[in-house]
Amino acid sequence: MGNLFSKKEHKKESRVTEQDKAILQLKQQRDKLKQYQKKINERIGKDREVAKALLKDGKKEKAKLLLRKKKFQETLLEKTDGQLENIERMVNDLEFAQIESQVVQGLKTGNESLKKLHRLMSLEDVEKIMDETRESIDYQRQNLPEVPRDELPELPEEKQREKAAKKAKREQEPEAMLAS
Repeated sequence: MGNLFSKKEHKKESRVTEQDKAILQLKQQRDKLKQYQKKINERIGKDREVAKALLKDGKKEKAKLLLRKKKFQETLLEKTDGQLENIERMVNDLEFAQIESQVVQGLKTGNESLKKLHRLMSLEDVEKIMDETRESIDYQRQNLPEVPRDELPELPEEKQREKAAKKAKREQEPEAMLAS
């Protein structure tokens, strides 16, 4: 019952790696940059409409000011595009590095397994087994009688007729028994 009320902290090993956390943070940053770009695009659209209205009203200076602001916001968009490209490249690099790491780990495990197998059976053991197998094959070849390679002689025609007659007689006997 003491176990029920004790406060033991069981520290579970997380399956989330540092690389996973970094990828998540980069993707969150990417999403924030995309939202930022969306806001800038909306501002640019509004500023363009206001500038057109100002031009119609004859307020050239204010329209120029808004167009300069629009130009500045477009450079911000270009910068965020570059940052987004860098983030995407880094995410891809991290994901590929994780795959490479898994491949290397698999190769390491395979290599260790091969080493264990080599320790269990040495080259000398394999050669000894192969020699014993060859000896057994040679022994079998020496002790087996040779199979005649000539064709078997043909039966004379009379013997063939006799066999056919006996066969016919055997086939007729069951019929005679059934008739009686």
